[in-house]
This record gives sequence, C-alpha cells and structure tokens, in this order.
Amino acid sequence: MAQPDATHSSEETHGSFKSYTIGFLCSLVLTVIPIAIVLNGWLEGTANSVALIIAAVLQLAVQLLFFMHLREEKKPRYNLISLILGLVILLVIVAGSMWIMMYNMVAL
Repeated sequence: MAQPDATHSSEETHGSFKSYTIGFLCSLVLTVIPIAIVLNGWLEGTANSVALIIAAVLQLAVQLLFFMHLREEKKPRYNLISLILGLVILLVIVAGSMWIMMYNMVAL
C-alpha cells in the first residue's frame, strides 16, 4: 500500500502547466537572443556586454519565478533567502568569469 508523500502537503502548489510553459518559452527566448547577438555581430563592444548581462539577469529572474517558485512561498523569509542565494551565486559566477577572462587577456 502506497504511503502519502510526507514532504509535500496538500496545500503546496508547484505551478501549473501554463506557468511552466511560459517559463520555458521565456528561457528559450532569453537564450536565443544573446546567441543571435553574438553570432551575427549585431552589437559591438560595451553594447554587446550590456545586452548579454541584461539577458543573464532576466534569465535568473525567470528561473527564480517560474521554476523555483519564488513568488509562491508562504513564508517571506524563505523567499528572501532564496533570492539572496541566487544573487550570491550569480555574483560569484560573473565575478569569477570576469576575473579569469581579464587574467587571460593580460597573460597573452
């Protein structure tokens, strides 16, 4: 006999098919736009970097809202902790990538 899942209560919601579809489509668009910008050479220099950073931040927001269900949590403290964790991870990845790229540009 199957036991009920103790980790999920009947009051929790995990998003609907519609919200997952919207999140997936937004993720696709926010992935294709930077690829198209870089491969086609539509932007140069700083404008290229700014467009890629904006797309990355929007991609983070889509992931937090649609797939990590940041807005659906009943306890706001967990929302804040999730947001801070996402921002720390973003900062570490971006700062580390920039540091590595700058070091390799000087070393060459």
